Amino acid sequence: MLFFKRFKTLVATGAVVHAVLLAALPAAAADRLRIAVVPGAYADSIIAAAKDAKAQGIEVEPVEFTDWTTPNVAVNSGDVDINYFQHQPFLSNAIQKNGYALASAGTGILANVGLYSLKHKNVADVPKGGKIGIASDPVNQGRGLLLLQKAGLIKLKAGVGYLGSLSDIAENPKALQFVEVEGPQLVRITGDVDLAQGYPHFIVAAKAFDPSSGLAYSGIEDAQFAIQFVVKKDRVNDPVVQKFIRIYQNSQAVRDVTRKAYNSDERLYTLAWLKK
Repeated sequence: MLFFKRFKTLVATGAVVHAVLLAALPAAAADRLRIAVVPGAYADSIIAAAKDAKAQGIEVEPVEFTDWTTPNVAVNSGDVDINYFQHQPFLSNAIQKNGYALASAGTGILANVGLYSLKHKNVADVPKGGKIGIASDPVNQGRGLLLLQKAGLIKLKAGVGYLGSLSDIAENPKALQFVEVEGPQLVRITGDVDLAQGYPHFIVAAKAFDPSSGLAYSGIEDAQFAIQFVVKKDRVNDPVVQKFIRIYQNSQAVRDVTRKAYNSDERLYTLAWLKK
């Protein structure tokens, strides 16, 4: 009946054809993106951006993973459109090892890495034979080893950089033992070891201990470790992807939730896209 009344009005104004055409068209569908994230700051910031994106015609569905392998598989297979959890060195290594047709479409948060202990107040207090929790994947393990070297606990072979592994330790004067764990799970074993490589946003998410209590930090000046928006190579310039990235980078809600996720401590993160 409502349609009939509306139709009569349009007839009276000579707009019959226009009305019929409008009635035949489906409602405009929003663009959609499925984005793979890991718990913590990255997921929280994507959820915040999703609210802003919806107002601009993009429906965003965050898809949470708890590991650092499946998100790349999911993008490569087309199950999700974007993943947001890894820095460029990690991505480059994954492409080399697995042949993924992936690339970065944009830059996000640059997170710090720290050394944490629930048993000792100083790095020097770590005993001989002490246990060290460290990331199991090649690139983040190398980043952790560089931090241990910076803290004076080990010495690596010359020139290995962030690609260093446990086999590249040249000097280990305290005969430290290493416990390899996937990055997101390191927070769970911190209380079981003498010292652990840690990611502040995972610590905040787990509400495990003070993320600002690190005994040493890697520094947030190295832009190559900024988290990337990763897509299939042929979607790097996809208009919807690029529109969402712009929304993310300009969202005050993203900045607010990110600051909260890093304990309101600017030593622990930076907004890498603002540093270019």
